Amino acid sequence: MDAKVVQFSDYVKKRKSTPIRRLLSYFKKLKKSGAFTGRSIAFLIFFVMIACLISGCKAPKGRGDKLLGREVTVGFAQVGHESDWRIASTNSVKQALSEENGIKLDFIDCDNDTDVQIKAVSGFVDKKVDYIVIDPIVSTGWEDVLTKAEEAGIPVIVIDRTIDDSEKYVTWLGSEFTDEGLAAGEWLKNYAAKKGLREINIIEVTGNEGSSAENGRSAGFHKYIEYEAWNIIDSRDGEFTEEGGKRVMDEFCEEYKGEFNVIVAQNDNMAFGIMKSLDEHGISYGVGGDMIIISFDACKNGLKNVLDGNINADFECNPLQGPACLKLIYDLEKQAKIQKETFMSETWYAAEDIVPEITYFNSMGEEVTEPIVVVDKAAVEAAY
Repeated sequence: MDAKVVQFSDYVKKRKSTPIRRLLSYFKKLKKSGAFTGRSIAFLIFFVMIACLISGCKAPKGRGDKLLGREVTVGFAQVGHESDWRIASTNSVKQALSEENGIKLDFIDCDNDTDVQIKAVSGFVDKKVDYIVIDPIVSTGWEDVLTKAEEAGIPVIVIDRTIDDSEKYVTWLGSEFTDEGLAAGEWLKNYAAKKGLREINIIEVTGNEGSSAENGRSAGFHKYIEYEAWNIIDSRDGEFTEEGGKRVMDEFCEEYKGEFNVIVAQNDNMAFGIMKSLDEHGISYGVGGDMIIISFDACKNGLKNVLDGNINADFECNPLQGPACLKLIYDLEKQAKIQKETFMSETWYAAEDIVPEITYFNSMGEEVTEPIVVVDKAAVEAAY
């Protein structure tokens, strides 16, 4: 029998044996025996009251207003809805910062407009929310509005992308984008060696110019371009969208046909657009194809394409930050000490098992060895 089933069964058995259930069972026996008197009824009422106190006849433990002691208001300025990753991130935060958990959430989708996002955060300050959560579209231009939040005494939590021109936020939660780029470079180096590829000619479809995701992935991967003397033919912004990926790939296919053999897409949605363009231009890709495709995010459809051999490798960027964000708010409410940075755990995936692991120096200068997971159906089903 599956271990989880056994554990759940044990839990159910424990739930059945509560003080109230035991008392009710006892008085049923009294009734059958004919000993159910006025005195026994009085005892029943008394013992039920005691049992309620023992077993917790009160508001459910999961009620956030009980845990927090008050209703907390949070303003969340999200980048937009441009990708599967972004939608998963939004859903994760909304589910965690819910009324059930004691949070009244004011959510604004900024639709990749920096001015809208700055105004949204300023508006949260004017509304005197208790906390502000920002997933910044770009990493600069934040000093003034964060100063306004600080002066109002409103803690700011930054998630996913980073803010580089201000320290006036309490904590950041997200991915180490540079490590994602470094891991992709180390994987390609090993994969090319295993495949006997002597020339690496790369075209790159990046995300929003100036975003920390684009900055970090490019910084990490470009170190390998430099170290390995790979040839990067061109790099253009696909705006993290499927449409942007197809548009840029159409341009590349027209301008550099036959000149490249590696395509780096800085997220899965752009990779989907890239594959559409390659199909239209009659260019093969993936396992056994003419083009090696490297992607980032590892969303469900991305891993499905890895499983199908269309994408050679996909480096996870974990969007499920909601529960960790909620914990940070609970800790801040308790005035607990929190870290300035919290990194999400992530996994590297590939379509083939010829590179079982990679060893590289991460962004902290530490030598790390990490597995490359070959995608199977279970991995796809578990993905966001």
